Amino acid sequence: MHRVLIVDDESLIADTLGLIFSKHGFDTKVVYTADEALQCARDFTPDLLLCDINMPVRSGLELMADFSREFPDCRVLVLTGYHSNLARVTEQSAKHRYPVRLITKPITPIDLLREAGQMLAMA
Repeated sequence: MHRVLIVDDESLIADTLGLIFSKHGFDTKVVYTADEALQCARDFTPDLLLCDINMPVRSGLELMADFSREFPDCRVLVLTGYHSNLARVTEQSAKHRYPVRLITKPITPIDLLREAGQMLAMA
């Protein structure tokens, strides 16, 4: 069973994503800050990080940098509501062992699960 760590400061979005992934057979953890995500990942060791970019205190970009150092085999799927984040995500993804995918909100659950499945199939 693949482990997915979801981080989004909007709890309704994070919790909904957690339900979607759990319902489809993933072992899922949901957190609401980048710091919580990093701490959780140290015990949970996710196969996939699904994170928002725009979060208070520490951004998803900073979290991606942490993951590239501490969890180089973890796939990263970025979910954002802003197309303007594309350049920054592309720049940060160059530092990862594996390609980082960027998806813009809103997205249907089936499309999100398909993207996640494709990334995990490459693992």
